[in-house]
Amino acid sequence: MSKKVNIEAMINADLQQVWDFYTNPKHIINWNFASDDWCCPKASNDLKVGGKYSARMEAKDGSFGFDFEGIYDEVEEKNKLTYSLEDGRQSTTIFENKANGTLVKTTFDAETQNSIDQQRDGWQAILNNFKSYVEAN
Repeated sequence: MSKKVNIEAMINADLQQVWDFYTNPKHIINWNFASDDWCCPKASNDLKVGGKYSARMEAKDGSFGFDFEGIYDEVEEKNKLTYSLEDGRQSTTIFENKANGTLVKTTFDAETQNSIDQQRDGWQAILNNFKSYVEAN
């Protein structure tokens, strides 16, 4: 049984904008990386149960890259997304409409190659990058 890891961010934007920027590939490529020396050159998102999410993540210097992919188990528009990775781990993201914006909370199953802290920090950095992108647009 994998350990569950939680991250969250309060985003100063309405739920519709947050949902659109989180799920639309034309936006995903602009925020889906943990640091400025990485990029997301392509993404696709078939936003339905059984649909596939895919994002290419690469170091800008070309030294490393990988495809991050999942198949949706749950899609509740502007509320909840759950997908399973190829290794069976799951990730669930909840979108909560608040008076001062939108709270985005993700819980994911940890993998075994990297420490829990490394994984939490990496996923949180991506979510923080998402927050910055949304609030700048």
